[in-house]
This record gives sequence, C-alpha cells and structure tokens, in this order.
Amino acid sequence: MLGDKNEELFSEKPREKRRLGEPTAAFKGAAWGALLIGVASYLIGLYNAAMELNEKGYYIALLILGLYSAVSLQKAVRDRDEGIRVTNLYYGISWFALIAAISLMAIGLFNAGSIILSEKGFYGISFVLSLFAVVTVQKNVRDTEEANQDK
Repeated sequence: MLGDKNEELFSEKPREKRRLGEPTAAFKGAAWGALLIGVASYLIGLYNAAMELNEKGYYIALLILGLYSAVSLQKAVRDRDEGIRVTNLYYGISWFALIAAISLMAIGLFNAGSIILSEKGFYGISFVLSLFAVVTVQKNVRDTEEANQDK
C-alpha cells in the first residue's frame, strides 16, 4: 500500500563507478558541450559577418589567444596551489595574456563601427563562454588524470 515504509516507490539507479576526485561524466560532457557551443557560435558568427577579412582574422586571433591564455593561467594557478613550482615570470605572462585578450576584445568590439550592438553582445558572450568552458575542460582533464594515477 502507498505510504508503507518498506515499499520501494522508486528503484535505485546503479551508481556510476568513479574514482575519488574524478568529475562525473555529465559534468565533463557539459563542459565540452559549452566549449563547442561557444567556439562554434563565435566562428559561425564570424563566418557570416559582413566585415573585412582582416577584422575576422583579428577576432579569430583573439579567440585563440584567449583560449590558450585561460588554460595556461588555470594550470599555473593550480600548480602553485598544489606546491608545484611556477616561476613568477610565467605566472605574470599568463595573467598578462589573458587580460590582454579580454581587453583587446572589449576595445575591438567597442570601436567596431561595422558591427551592430546585438552582434557585439553575441561575440562578447560567446567569447566569455568559450574562456570559461576551456578552463573547466582543462580542470576536468587534470582531475581525471590525477584520479587515474591514484588507482
């Protein structure tokens, strides 16, 4: 009868076997999905944009610089936190590169006369989504690797 404590209303889902510290498959998939959506949206928007080829190249270069610098900075911050030696020069360059990429994107979009305001917002949001997602993917890759080493 409904309401009896011994009665199972819901069957238990078998637990996913993961190692301590390893992200779930759903979290890994969400991170990769966000990265693919962010980068693909950005690139499709650029492909369809009515701007000069040199402008498109500028925005592609900023995306590449931003993605690389975000991963590099995430690794440097985490290495320092875990006691792995990171030189101050590398740490500073990582911060500088990320700040430069974000600043150049903001300045470029602010000064772009050929892009309407909604497109500027689109590029800005897809850029930020891509940066956040690439940091999350890097973190997941590193956490998975560490969990596999602790077998």
